[in-house]
Amino acid sequence: MLYDLGHVSTPEPFARLLNQGYILADAFTDARGMYVPAAEVTRAGDGGYRHRGQAVTRRAGKMGKSLKNSVSPDEIYATYSADTLRLYEMAMGPLDADRPWHTDDIAGVFRFLQRLWRNLIDERSGELRVDDRPLDPGATRRLHQAIMAVRRDFGQLRFNTAIARLHELNAYAARVSSRDGALPRGLAEPLVLMTAPLAPHIAEELWSRLGHDEMVADAAFPEADASLAAAPAIVIPVQVNGKTRFQVEIPAGAGEDEIEAIVTAHPRYAQLTADTPVPRLIIVPGRIANIVTR
Repeated sequence: MLYDLGHVSTPEPFARLLNQGYILADAFTDARGMYVPAAEVTRAGDGGYRHRGQAVTRRAGKMGKSLKNSVSPDEIYATYSADTLRLYEMAMGPLDADRPWHTDDIAGVFRFLQRLWRNLIDERSGELRVDDRPLDPGATRRLHQAIMAVRRDFGQLRFNTAIARLHELNAYAARVSSRDGALPRGLAEPLVLMTAPLAPHIAEELWSRLGHDEMVADAAFPEADASLAAAPAIVIPVQVNGKTRFQVEIPAGAGEDEIEAIVTAHPRYAQLTADTPVPRLIIVPGRIANIVTR
């Protein structure tokens, strides 16, 4: 109908179908084989499980009312916040896979949000700990690498791997903030923007404290610059039978195949191997290349 009226550009409203996996949780049955509320089960000293003093058997199953192993969102909200619950559910694993629920793991996600807050806000004074100094090359590279990875993962609905990259960037931001006493705005704002789709409440609060009048939900997602994300080049020596003959410049992190292509394309390689066969080319990535001749 919307297509016929000219309001949308395609007759099919959905581009793809993604079936979400189940969230799995421990379930327990008593001696009768009846399920008992998992929240009322305790761990016994002998390693077993008890419900109201009686031994029960632990089973695996999807979280739901029938197995009496549901976890109340209200309890998670009250203890850790809605953002923590959202973030944990997406960090558990791939969206289309079955994922086991472990309440104890929620604390790790909660610490991520606490660290994010402390990176920008002084816990004692409540003042913003952000300044306008430019990013150094190392911070710039880390940031743009993270933006590229998170944008790609969001586009593929791989939220768990996007969260893993944000954990890395957040930990790096914590080191910068601790070392310098403040976080550069050029790092703080993209970090908040990338966190916003996952934890919107804390992101909105931080965005406001960063001095923005509009909502973070209306702000543009960060764009990566591939040239800034590229690893810097390094120089490694090239030896012939253990003696250094020349040097080559390679991208940091280049693999053996890429290094071999650079070495063999160098003019000195052709000169040094013109009259002798090369049975082996030994490469230690990032350190050295050794041409073994007869």
